[in-house]
Amino acid sequence: MNYEGPKFIVVAGGVMSGVGKGLATASIGKILQQYGYRTTAIKIDPYINYDAGTLRPTEHGEVWVTEDGGEIDQDLGSYERFLGMDIPKRNNITTGQIYKAVIDRERRGEYLGQTVQPIPHVTDEIKRRIREAAEGYEIALVEIGGTIGDYENEIYLYALKSLELEVGEENFLYVLITYLPIPRHVGEMKTKPTQQAIRLLSENGIFPDFILCRAAQPLDEVRKKKIETYANIGAEYVISAPDVDNVYVIPLNFEKDGLGRKILRKFDLPLRRKPDWSVWEELVRRMDRSGRRVQIAMVGKYVDSGDFLFADSYISVNHALEHAGAAHRVRVDIDWIDAKQFEADPGEVAKLGEYDGILVPGAFGVTGAEGMILAVQYAREHGIPYLGLCYGLHLAVIEFARNVCGLEEANSTEMDPNCQYKVIDFQPGQRRLIEKQRAYGGTMRLGAYAAVLKEGTKVLELYRRLGRLQEDRAKIEALMRDPSQQFRLGVLPEGAPVVLERHRHRYEVAPEFIGMLEEHGMAFSGYHETQDGNRLMEFLELPDHPFFVATQAHPEFKSRLERPAPLFFGFIEAASRRGE
Repeated sequence: MNYEGPKFIVVAGGVMSGVGKGLATASIGKILQQYGYRTTAIKIDPYINYDAGTLRPTEHGEVWVTEDGGEIDQDLGSYERFLGMDIPKRNNITTGQIYKAVIDRERRGEYLGQTVQPIPHVTDEIKRRIREAAEGYEIALVEIGGTIGDYENEIYLYALKSLELEVGEENFLYVLITYLPIPRHVGEMKTKPTQQAIRLLSENGIFPDFILCRAAQPLDEVRKKKIETYANIGAEYVISAPDVDNVYVIPLNFEKDGLGRKILRKFDLPLRRKPDWSVWEELVRRMDRSGRRVQIAMVGKYVDSGDFLFADSYISVNHALEHAGAAHRVRVDIDWIDAKQFEADPGEVAKLGEYDGILVPGAFGVTGAEGMILAVQYAREHGIPYLGLCYGLHLAVIEFARNVCGLEEANSTEMDPNCQYKVIDFQPGQRRLIEKQRAYGGTMRLGAYAAVLKEGTKVLELYRRLGRLQEDRAKIEALMRDPSQQFRLGVLPEGAPVVLERHRHRYEVAPEFIGMLEEHGMAFSGYHETQDGNRLMEFLELPDHPFFVATQAHPEFKSRLERPAPLFFGFIEAASRRGE
């Protein structure tokens, strides 16, 4: 077969979800990059939702936002953080997208009277999207959400097996990630669930080339031999993947087993270069062994699910804090605090004085808002470093308007549509869309938008220090050449410092209150000017505060272990000074 396209690595999970398929996929991609191969990653989500935009964070985890405005699965965040690249929204495939595309095509008559069926029409659409996302790369990892045996996964396994036949089995590898429980009453690691996962996978005509064994502790030789016998693969392809405290250790652990070389050998690919893990290893050491610590209070609303804390709601924020900590050689300890407790007992907010920094992340709706406003006020009045993200900017404006400007009834339209002073509100264009369409779908700012930064501000200083102005320049030039994306730039003054950050919101600082806020000491350090002339405030800061910064954007989505986000870098720097 004369095939010159990308090779594919399919990553599937057995036993249960949540065993780290996304991190394993990202780690394999990082390893292959280190060997010199252009690698990308694709996530298949078998739910019928069109995307993750309407999913509750406490049910599905964080909604990841791509540069091109996709609201997608949080595993794409792991891919971007490990691979150090922007991944477009087309790399997240859902059943809702597949069926909508097929039905729309049928309604337009494009099937020319055929009876439209799952096979071949749905499977062909799946294959088309996978090929499109993999185009231009040498190796594409395809992660299948859920677990083997789920009904909704079977159509994807069938499609991938069909794709394998088209491109040749020598261009396909299958990785099965399983979980090996250690029941407390038995005290022994059990392989039977893994054996069942292997059997279920084989029912689809697929046999794993590698088995990654997740467990609380490393796999021993007895268990490895059992799996080798049952799966009928060599023991060297059964890889131990024990729990780790730091996810950035995972590719290093895989490489101890020579996973990268084994994959290349299976594909009959050469070792293009010797991997250099020195920088990665140094940053991991800083995160794990640092003597200094900073305590950060993250005050939010999506922190509990039943009787359990749910840190996945803010997973990118957690990672961005850790990246900044590694840059400053400090360990960041995060406490997730439910803002509703401050609403129930405002006196409880005083315990925030024990922390080195306070962060209010993104959110929607009224629940917990007044508790978060109390946290913002405490940070402002007590000189505690504060970082507000999106919703955290809205609440900072509301708190300042109420307690500094004297507008006691100030609020956001989102939380109180009838409030006297709507300091956070829809913009006129958004309001017209809502009134015309009776829907919110077209009113969000999603994805990357340009912000012009103001000279003499902390925000601009941080973006300069971290080299982001130069890094974003090439992306801005690319957007200028694409008419369909120029709205993301808006109006840019010639020679002005400009950055790109990702957004996911629909409410803005109301223009009529900006002058009053500035007169009372708030500085707006960056703005986005739309093509129709509206100025939207992107950053604010309090010049006389040790560190009080908020942004309308979500800079956590562009933070990387090797390139921390500037605002997080500055926040942890200030928190570290307070800790000292």
